[in-house]
Amino acid sequence: MNNGILLLKTLLLSTSGRNIRRYSKDKKKRKRVVMSAVGVVCLFAMLMAYSVAMCVGYGKFGMISAVPETCALTISLLAFVFTLFKTNGYLFNFKEYDMLMSLPFEASTVAGCKFLYMYVKSLLWYVSISVAMLVGYGIYAHPPVVVYPLWLALSLLLPLIPMLAASFLGFLIARISAGFRKTNMVQTVLTLVFVLFCFSIRFILEDLFRNDKVQATLMAASRVTGDAAKLYLPAGWFAGAVTKLRVSDMLLLAGVSVALFAVVFALVGRSYRQINSALKSHAAARRFRMSAQRQRGVVTAIAFKEFKRFTGSTAYMVNGGMGVILAVLVGLITLVIGPEKIIQVVTQGAPISTGMLQPAIPFIVYFLTGMMSTTACSPSLEGRNWWIIQSLPIERRDVYKGKMLFNLLLTVPVMAFTTLCLCVAGKVPATDTVLYLIHGFALCAFSTAWGCVCGVKHMRLDWENEIEVIKQGTAVVIYMLPNMFVVMALTVVSVILGLHMDHRLIALGFTLIAAILAALSYLRVMALAKRG
Repeated sequence: MNNGILLLKTLLLSTSGRNIRRYSKDKKKRKRVVMSAVGVVCLFAMLMAYSVAMCVGYGKFGMISAVPETCALTISLLAFVFTLFKTNGYLFNFKEYDMLMSLPFEASTVAGCKFLYMYVKSLLWYVSISVAMLVGYGIYAHPPVVVYPLWLALSLLLPLIPMLAASFLGFLIARISAGFRKTNMVQTVLTLVFVLFCFSIRFILEDLFRNDKVQATLMAASRVTGDAAKLYLPAGWFAGAVTKLRVSDMLLLAGVSVALFAVVFALVGRSYRQINSALKSHAAARRFRMSAQRQRGVVTAIAFKEFKRFTGSTAYMVNGGMGVILAVLVGLITLVIGPEKIIQVVTQGAPISTGMLQPAIPFIVYFLTGMMSTTACSPSLEGRNWWIIQSLPIERRDVYKGKMLFNLLLTVPVMAFTTLCLCVAGKVPATDTVLYLIHGFALCAFSTAWGCVCGVKHMRLDWENEIEVIKQGTAVVIYMLPNMFVVMALTVVSVILGLHMDHRLIALGFTLIAAILAALSYLRVMALAKRG
């Protein structure tokens, strides 16, 4: 236990933004820490505002008693999903594996420490939800004073069980994939299949209690929450502890969390070295034949190198490829069941026709394909190998061009396929279809160039875990959040304009704007490349 605490303390200190801000002499690093903190605070504020609004809705309709169970289920679901995405980067195949395993610590101790590090780094997200819902619950339920500290203390335990479940699932995926020659690819496929399953479950659950009336919807949600709390016992224990002050529920929540932690990492420790060795090794082909080497241009070679990096990392492929996979699925589903049913489900029966949404097709597709640009994190992923690129006789602008070429090769074919599927299903005229394809290409070019601007401007090479730049990097956050909200706004604007203007004029106008922004972003990348 002392060894685990020592390792955890060392990891936290080595990655602490406060220490960087306090001791680093690099102004860029200190500025990056401040900007990252500002962005995180904004996200916390949005999340807490949403949580309070949810509680107000329950309170207005006299269903405030459902808030404790809702709080427990929300935190548990987020903890499970977040951990599932991070398991590969934090528990397995992490950068400092060789250094940690050379220390006189047991494998289970190292694995348990990495889990606790992941728990501490994510704890503020869960605490913000808990505090916000406690405020909303206190306004309407007026609980005893003892409930407030008890709620906060028990909410620290709520993420443990779902995080342990997600970690064990990640362990099983890694254990299965370790038996194959293409371990990273098998692990990526298994993770993607499970994530897509979770997406489908989400829509199934939404369909269970969708209703036009707010009160009826909240009542249905309350019933679903209550049923889920009966199935997921920790949520029921939390609700019983804070509403009825049952000591048995408090002890069960704490005891089961500790017991599961010990059991899970006792099992993980037995195969920990074997799994990491398999994930870090590369098998040689059984049938190898000497042949002439293929010559590629510098830009093409860098794009191919980025492709190998993409397919060799589960975290990179899952996060960078999820939007592309969803775009393909949306195109195929639209062809099979028709756009009318999809519109009815998404808009909850609003009077919106297929023709009204036609001008928004490029933005709908781009919302998926542009969800995550690989160029936002690929410069930072070079990490400590960046000095090798700098020592080669390759201009930095060619490096960035290669990374942008890879993102275009990844997104443009999928954009064209999904756009054609939506246009065929929606019976869009051929001329409009061609314009939508051109518009989609301009949006992909903008996504690629703007992502590269973010990636180069906020490059971080001193990371210890690739998750820190793939999911939590400043460049990724700056790219994703404004991009997401702007695209949603433009989708609405294009639909409104489509009611009063010719669809072709709308497509031409937005295409011109996207092309100009893409060109400006590309020039910005080239300017940053010259600065070094």
